[in-house]
Amino acid sequence: MATKSSPQSIEVHAPVDMHVHVRQGEMASLVVPHVEQGGMTLAYVMPNTVPPLTSVDQCLAYLDELEKYTSSNVELVGTLYLHPSLTREEIAKAAATKHPRSGRRRIMGVKSYPRGVTTNSEGGIESYEAYYEVFDEMQKHDMVLNLHGEVPSNEENNITVMTAEAAFLQHLHSLHARFPNLRIVLEHATTEAAVEAVKKCGETVACTITPHHLELIVDDWAGKPLHFCKPVAKTYNDRKALRKVIAEGHARFFLGSDSAPHPVTSKLPSASTHGSSHAALNCGCAAGVYTSAILLPLCASLLDSFGALDRLSSYVSDNARRFYKFDGLNRKVTLHKVDSSSQDQRAIVPGSYTLDAHAQIKDGEKGKIQVVPFWSGKQLGWIIA
Repeated sequence: MATKSSPQSIEVHAPVDMHVHVRQGEMASLVVPHVEQGGMTLAYVMPNTVPPLTSVDQCLAYLDELEKYTSSNVELVGTLYLHPSLTREEIAKAAATKHPRSGRRRIMGVKSYPRGVTTNSEGGIESYEAYYEVFDEMQKHDMVLNLHGEVPSNEENNITVMTAEAAFLQHLHSLHARFPNLRIVLEHATTEAAVEAVKKCGETVACTITPHHLELIVDDWAGKPLHFCKPVAKTYNDRKALRKVIAEGHARFFLGSDSAPHPVTSKLPSASTHGSSHAALNCGCAAGVYTSAILLPLCASLLDSFGALDRLSSYVSDNARRFYKFDGLNRKVTLHKVDSSSQDQRAIVPGSYTLDAHAQIKDGEKGKIQVVPFWSGKQLGWIIA
């Protein structure tokens, strides 16, 4: 798509990130303030903590802890982890939660993780049928089911990270058919097939698309750990389909960053093996791309690059607020365009974000939590005023 000319400034009403990870403890103290720094007024926080948030009391305590690190300009909304301990009664209890400032529901949905497919998903599900009573109760209380749309790799069915999303889509269709009034969000779609599957569903099914999946393809993460996430980025045609549905402004597709911070030693684990060839050969790379601190400027820069800047508001705000029924978010955020020859350091994405950590490392020196963001070192096309 040809790039259209763009204005020099844009005002966005109440940007919202409908899928974000902020972790726990010291990592949370580093990244939670980045939600506001990145231009968001509301963030939907995922429950795959350690241990996972399987009860209302756990989730509320977690939100209380996170809100110590942010200002009143940002509202944090929670999710529960789909787990065998989740009951009809707990769903009703979640539906009754209220944020003390806004009066909005403080726990909005339930997140489903297939077992073992991503970070902290060891307690994920193996069959949806066991949760039909929970889904029925969610439907009654207008709770949202958030689906991590992959199945585990399987040799017998030739399923790998490249086909795991396509193999999952049958579950999306069957759940929607059985619970037509249940609001469902297919999270972080990466394929043309997923886009088409959501389009074919009714008005109660929506989809999040991350900014990094609007940019990356498989070549960008193969051998490049900082771009590795789950689900993995796919092909040029898949990226084209994601960009196209955002450029169309389709009402049921919107921003969910899936921003997922990991210490650089988890993204590049061989760097901390101190010369051990065994450790280097057997280390794993954590799945996740970190975008929270630059989120709104990144979205504007990407949409501008493929001629869809006029859809920025629908992507980062309007569509999600309509689907999730978030009323009364009144804060506006203004973006300014950056000239390509500008030396404005605010437009340069930092090499990393760091925090002194209290934990001691092996040599006795004080450690640091270091998170490398997406587009590290690159210049953004837009900055927040």
